[in-house]
Amino acid sequence: MTDGRFISVDGKELRRLRRERALSQQDVTRFTGVAQATLSDLEGGKRGARASTLRKLAEALSVEPKDLMKEE
Repeated sequence: MTDGRFISVDGKELRRLRRERALSQQDVTRFTGVAQATLSDLEGGKRGARASTLRKLAEALSVEPKDLMKEE
């Protein structure tokens, strides 16, 4: 689930939740301060997230951080 500092994110779920709420990546970037390139990488499964990033994304999407974590 983590590799030390980074948490595995379920990118497909992150994207699904964002789209379900009719938010663009730019919208989420404005709400959270998370760079659009980071959000794109997370949705594409190219990287993990720091706990603080995961919390910001979860808050913006009105879910719990665990809802964005990849189950392994």
